[in-house]
Amino acid sequence: MTKFALGLMSGTSADGLTVCAVRPMPFKVICFKNYPYTRVLQQKLLKAYQLNADSLSALHYELGALYAQTVQRFLKDFHLSAKNCCVIGSHGQTILHAPHAKFPHTLQLAEPSFLAEKIGAPVVSDFRARDIALGGEGAPLMPFFDTFIWGKGSPKILLNIGGISNISLVGKGVKPLGFDVGPGNTLIDLCTQKLLHKPFDKNGVTAAKGTPDKALVKALLAQPFFKQKPPKSLDKNAFGEDYLTRFFGPLNKKHTPDLLATLTYFTAAAIANQIIRFVPRRAQKEIIVSGGGSYNTTLLSFLQENLPHTKLSFSTEYGIDPQAKEAAAFALFAWLALNRKVNHRPQATGAQKATVLGKITL
Repeated sequence: MTKFALGLMSGTSADGLTVCAVRPMPFKVICFKNYPYTRVLQQKLLKAYQLNADSLSALHYELGALYAQTVQRFLKDFHLSAKNCCVIGSHGQTILHAPHAKFPHTLQLAEPSFLAEKIGAPVVSDFRARDIALGGEGAPLMPFFDTFIWGKGSPKILLNIGGISNISLVGKGVKPLGFDVGPGNTLIDLCTQKLLHKPFDKNGVTAAKGTPDKALVKALLAQPFFKQKPPKSLDKNAFGEDYLTRFFGPLNKKHTPDLLATLTYFTAAAIANQIIRFVPRRAQKEIIVSGGGSYNTTLLSFLQENLPHTKLSFSTEYGIDPQAKEAAAFALFAWLALNRKVNHRPQATGAQKATVLGKITL
């Protein structure tokens, strides 16, 4: 079989590890699968920023071992031989992202040595660190991938709705752009977990039964982050439990549909607000949606309401499943790093120059 690269991604929601096999050149997604974490592990990851050094170090190694076991399962599931794997790109689990701290820093866990040992392929990891060292935000990294795939065509906005939402603007005749725009699934998922004891509001069904508080949403969009010019990025806790409690609490189960409708509308309105504010009008013709939020039909309906002049498409229409996109990107980033080729866009992160991101474990 042709050589393939693997990409591993665990997003801000910490709900599981997505593994994706790609053919780097010419680029093509071969297969992918998401492996859910246990509820216990998910909660440990979401609260990991509170751990002491001993516990954090242990979690780093625990995740590394789990990643290696998961990739072994993936290879077996799809009848792939480890001998044909040329490189693995492992994003790791973001525990903390603080590019605006007095001493800027970012932390992703999952020791790569386990993958290198068990799979026998070089592993590229810790992609964000060098961007931070170059004065960048360390995020978002997806604009490079979006440019690689869609950059030669007409202008397009690539929207990824994970825990946090981010966009890229690519295409002929436009200045490339990419930044985090606000909450993705974080607030919606937190509310659903607390009030309905479900992991997420599937298809936005509960939110569809409620009425959003648009006046509250309008007030929230006046907050400083939404006025801040790119480049900019967010820690997963920027729109986490504290934010939910401060602006939407106390949570009342009786008002769950209205609350979820408001949170979902806020997520959509924040995305639209940032597109209208920072993307040239002539480049707002099409948005290609990916990420877990692309399955929330209520969220997409609210997004269309706020951007009536824009066509909503899905990455599936371009051969990349919405849930595979980020993992696929890190497979490409790893392959480029191994070949000493630039794999990020400093215009999106604010880094001083283009470089090769990632540390290689042979």
